[in-house]
Amino acid sequence: MNWSNWIYLGAGIALGMVFRQFFVRWLRPPQASSKVSSSSSPVAPLVQEDMLPISQQLQQTQLAYQMAREMSQFKAGFLARTSHELRSPLNGLIGLHQLILSDLCEDPAEEREFIAQAQERTLKLLKLMDEILSVARTEHGTNKLDIQPRPLAQILQEVHNLTYILAANRNFPLQLLPADPEIYVLADYLWLRQILISLIDTAITQMEEGSICISSSTLPTNNFVNIWLDVPTHAIPWSEPIDLIKSEDQPTQIDQNKTALSPGMRLLINQTLMEVMGGKLEILPSTIAKELPQQLTRLQISIPVVITEADLL
Repeated sequence: MNWSNWIYLGAGIALGMVFRQFFVRWLRPPQASSKVSSSSSPVAPLVQEDMLPISQQLQQTQLAYQMAREMSQFKAGFLARTSHELRSPLNGLIGLHQLILSDLCEDPAEEREFIAQAQERTLKLLKLMDEILSVARTEHGTNKLDIQPRPLAQILQEVHNLTYILAANRNFPLQLLPADPEIYVLADYLWLRQILISLIDTAITQMEEGSICISSSTLPTNNFVNIWLDVPTHAIPWSEPIDLIKSEDQPTQIDQNKTALSPGMRLLINQTLMEVMGGKLEILPSTIAKELPQQLTRLQISIPVVITEADLL
């Protein structure tokens, strides 16, 4: 090996060492930064901050599950109540037809009377089915609601005018506390009025004594207005026994007044309609509504209120 080869070899070794140092310095900063980022303390607070929204989402999911479960139970009760409501008049019809088919009528005139009673009960049964189907179509969305801003004071005044005579005929005082004329609610006017009339009519039908008071209240932190119906406790159908499994053969008693929706069924229908309109119907006992006497129960109807630009400011 001559001296020129030694020169080339030395130059190659020197260049190799220079390039080695260059590549080491070029690769070292990313590794160092990754070590710093993995070992630095600011990562822990970020993880804790991320855990808070996850916990809130979990609580919201649990709440949504509970609401869905309660709604499912409510729907099951609604179906059971509907079946019971339609079963009672059907039993009456079957009883009348059995009397006719068994030749238990004393003469043709009595047979025609039973046929006329069966016809009348059939028409009333059809009316019950139409009422239930109307609510079902409204809930399903087939019957569209006319949700518009409506003056609350006007609605309550009309309800009072339409039910005052019903209460007066049975000597039950019906009091209306004036509502704020500037309050507008988002509701279907006809359905909301019908719900209030139905609740008052049901209470009057079930009442033995006492009075009814209609009032309203708004909360500044809530976008709902509460309509209160304070009625005697015994006028509210807290629960009605339904035995859909046990069926006993008992003589059918023909009572024309029984061919109508029961108070419990009307309450369920009104609850359904309020939910469709974005509201809520609740029964508040006197233990919750502490300003009420013990013998009164409060029906609370919550309905969305119209928010004006002044309220937003």
